[in-house]
Amino acid sequence: MTSKRNTVIFDLDGTLLNTLDDLADSVNHIMEAYGFPLHTTDRVRQMVGNGIYVLFEQAVPEGRQNPAYEACVKDFQVYYAAHMRVKTGPFPGILELLARLKEEGYHLAVVSNKFDAAVKELCRDFFGDTIEVAIGESATVDRKPAPDTVFAAMEELGVKPENCVYVGDSDVDIETAKNSGIPCLSVSWGFRDKAFLQAHSATFIAADTQELLRGIHSL
Repeated sequence: MTSKRNTVIFDLDGTLLNTLDDLADSVNHIMEAYGFPLHTTDRVRQMVGNGIYVLFEQAVPEGRQNPAYEACVKDFQVYYAAHMRVKTGPFPGILELLARLKEEGYHLAVVSNKFDAAVKELCRDFFGDTIEVAIGESATVDRKPAPDTVFAAMEELGVKPENCVYVGDSDVDIETAKNSGIPCLSVSWGFRDKAFLQAHSATFIAADTQELLRGIHSL
């Protein structure tokens, strides 16, 4: 590896892992428990990406004004933690991509707006020690698109912005990379399609992991 960009920071949901079905099932479990209308999987796809508080702001009727809002968020965290591996798995080619990058000497990290405990557990379960640092949403750090989680990952890895590239599947990821001062490689296999990413100023969009690897090598 000759490039000074020796670190790849990934989003998790929609980028490395297809978590959509487990998220939708868990959201609807909570909706059903509280007697609220259920949501289609495609609707949940549109709601995810900004953390669980924003997710439930959209999922619960009247959002944060609903007296049950806070309870829904807490119950979701408990239920999802117990059911987040039922249908979830890596997207095609992801395990091979991560192994290749690791072999080539790249540092690999994950930053996500999913709650921190779930991020760390899913990364440990699916990727072992391939992912060196995994950081999710918590009370101690601002969620994406603020750059805080990215900077925290850099600090843990001992790298600088000029060493890093960011990989994600959404407009939030594009903004996060911009706010962090690092290039963003977008992927179209996740929760947002190519047209959406193009409309939100994506400069590189990979359709598969081979294309993504070429993009990483080009920086």
